[in-house]
Amino acid sequence: MDFLTRIIARKKQDVARAAAENPPAALQRIAAARRDQRPFFKALKQPGQTGVNIIAEIKRASPSKGPICPDLDPVHLAVQYERGGAAALSVLTDGPFFDARPGDLQAARNATRLPVLRKDFMVASYQIYESAAMGADAVLLIVRVLSARQLEDYLDLCRALAIDALVEIHSPADLEKASAAGAQLIGINNRNLTNFATDIGNAVELVSHLAPGQVPVAASGIGSPLDIRANLDAGIFNFLIGESLVRAADPAAFIKTLSAAGCRRTPPESGT
Repeated sequence: MDFLTRIIARKKQDVARAAAENPPAALQRIAAARRDQRPFFKALKQPGQTGVNIIAEIKRASPSKGPICPDLDPVHLAVQYERGGAAALSVLTDGPFFDARPGDLQAARNATRLPVLRKDFMVASYQIYESAAMGADAVLLIVRVLSARQLEDYLDLCRALAIDALVEIHSPADLEKASAAGAQLIGINNRNLTNFATDIGNAVELVSHLAPGQVPVAASGIGSPLDIRANLDAGIFNFLIGESLVRAADPAAFIKTLSAAGCRRTPPESGT
């Protein structure tokens, strides 16, 4: 079953419906007037105090695993994430496949001082304006979903609206396309969006191919200090973490545990 094909087909229908109900011109005016953007990319350019930056995600469900936390309170979770030391928030805004609710992103952002990524499947420039208008500080752009021209145009539009973009790749071909478009913040997804299978070694393998100046973010499947340390050894200090945080009994404490993995690293012995 190709999850991505199903999601994108539905997303295009939903965007067309939204554009008919809420004309783009109104969103464009709201987006252009914003002055409260929080620096998402800047928060991830350098390692945090522990050597680790965590983008903590708010999600109720996924297409492959079904309900994860149906009664999730985005405000409570956002506060817990900030208390634990998260560098930024990621909020799923897709309803049909991830059970997002209207207002989740705004509620989470209003409850914290953290920059917020709108995590959704961008298929039209309308959604970029929509993201800025709803208060997102960054958007997710999935290379596999977009043409080279779309990727370039959406990155340009993000810059014009003073919001950042996390450009997601899964393969060397994706990285080549992202680099050609001028992407700087590169999300390396360990999950194959076709079948949602996860290989946490994918980011470790691909990070060495990034160009100077590009900043990597490992996403999907990160759930333990061992996972963090393996990625740190490969040069990755940014992590987008969702399911393991949402399921945690104490999300703030769990973030602290994961972040502390950076403090406990020991340098390799001489000659190794």
